[in-house]
Amino acid sequence: MAKIKAGVLGATGAVGQRFIEGLKSHPWFELTSLAASERSAGKKYREAAKWRLESELPDDIAEMTVVNVDPREVDADIVFSALPAADAMSVEPAFAAAGCAVASNTSSYRMVEDVPLLIPECNHEHLDIIKVQREKRGWEGFLTTNPNCTTIMFTLPLKPLMKFGIESVHMASMQAVSGAGYEGVPSMAILGNVIPYIGGEEEKCETEPQKILGHFDGERIINANFSISASCHRVPVMDGHTEALWVKMRDNPTPEEVRQAMLDFDPGLDDLPTSPKKALIVKDEPDRPQPRLDRMRGNGMSVSVGRIRSGIRFICMGHNTVRGAAGASILNAELLVKKGLL
Repeated sequence: MAKIKAGVLGATGAVGQRFIEGLKSHPWFELTSLAASERSAGKKYREAAKWRLESELPDDIAEMTVVNVDPREVDADIVFSALPAADAMSVEPAFAAAGCAVASNTSSYRMVEDVPLLIPECNHEHLDIIKVQREKRGWEGFLTTNPNCTTIMFTLPLKPLMKFGIESVHMASMQAVSGAGYEGVPSMAILGNVIPYIGGEEEKCETEPQKILGHFDGERIINANFSISASCHRVPVMDGHTEALWVKMRDNPTPEEVRQAMLDFDPGLDDLPTSPKKALIVKDEPDRPQPRLDRMRGNGMSVSVGRIRSGIRFICMGHNTVRGAAGASILNAELLVKKGLL
């Protein structure tokens, strides 16, 4: 098939660079536009952005001219948004109204009633609400979102546990510094330290999973009926969010039943290029998963789970800027193609 033209909004930032990395040789999408703030617009990308990833910046992308974040300047059928939340509030609807599909990584519209909050392995059927969204808003295009990076890591392993009747979840996170951006946490604040507060993070973790694991009734999404209590912490790790979970379930499954449910989890998305062979990887070693050893499982798209104990308690971990950000939006876009929406 002919490649679909794709643009990145907020292309010079950390997540924007991850989008470029994931799209630069994508079999379905062609990177045709890089958009950023006025101070970057008009410059070659290599001049506008300091490339901070370990992978090489391709010469053809380095030579692309950055444009303004404006539907009239961005040549794309789908745009991947890495914008600040405040900017996204006005910009993302403008692109949807202009006929673009918007795959957003920002928090601005995640909890809006007619906007799907997607983890393809968990709730691909929620894409049906796009018809409602278009009719309600009169848009030619549409808007989809992916969850907070911390939310993604523990919602994926909760999905196969829904059959046991989840009643409550307690979660404590140990989050990498890359989640705050390159200049987000000063080195003297985090080295040899743990910061027991991340603004707005706990609120997102306590509300987003219920929407994701809820069901679409033809008109709206009905949230799943369980409670979440979260405590979020920044730790001196470069990449990879680690989370400890305590899950109370109606059917009181054994650790082995929980382990088997996770091993058997097969969302059937093997035909999507960014989808890992295993969305959930169960580790049986007593000291795994670990960020340095496990964050790049499935090219950074798998979530690793371990230490499944009675209670039910377990640890989960994944790459926060790949699975938790740019990779999540790209996987969402691939699902849009599979569903015939692009």
